[in-house]
Amino acid sequence: MTRKTILIADDERDIVELIAYNLEREGFAILKAYDGKRAWDRIRQSKPDLVLLDLMMPGMPGMDVCRAIRGHAETAAIPVIMLTAKAEPVDKILGLELGADDYITKPFHVRELVARVRAVLRRAKTHPDDEAPEAFDFRGLHIDFGTYRVTVDGRPVELSTLEFRLLKFLTGRPGRVFSREQLLDRVWGDEAFVEPRTVDVHISRLRAAIEADKENPRYILTVRGVGYKFAETNAGTAP
Repeated sequence: MTRKTILIADDERDIVELIAYNLEREGFAILKAYDGKRAWDRIRQSKPDLVLLDLMMPGMPGMDVCRAIRGHAETAAIPVIMLTAKAEPVDKILGLELGADDYITKPFHVRELVARVRAVLRRAKTHPDDEAPEAFDFRGLHIDFGTYRVTVDGRPVELSTLEFRLLKFLTGRPGRVFSREQLLDRVWGDEAFVEPRTVDVHISRLRAAIEADKENPRYILTVRGVGYKFAETNAGTAP
């Protein structure tokens, strides 16, 4: 069985070695980078299965690396877990809004980190596309499910893996309302270390990316007291 490859990007070498040691014991192949520019170079060259990315790094900040990952079709689907010493809620939200799939603060428990890595990788592979349409078009929103490209009125949109999966899930069920708990279960999965608030963060990020006016959305709608839905598309599929 082919081993999953994980890139660890952090300027603290002791942290990198600690994580690498424990992930190698779990059977993962490891790549290392100690600054943001080197991390981005290795991501483009090696296409790892997952990136553990420190938010604050020399050369190229982790936030810029994350944006670069999401901005290129060949890397856009790579899951990213942010590592940072910042534990304030606003910093966690920022990490998610930058396109990260998960977020863990330092100091962390190694077993929790390994569990989060496995959960994110599991989510990335447990959403088969065999029966999914190749594309979706509605009111200027175009989604190419094969290349992970999203455009609105021809404008490219950058989304994280989870944001893309959330959008894909909702567009596949237009008009149907889902609670936060249902979305966590269907999109994040049972293994996710997340709270219902996380759904709101990703919905807000999606709206900021695809809506002309996120305060008056035309795609992703709020049903007060219940949850969220994608707008009706008449036939239930792309018109």
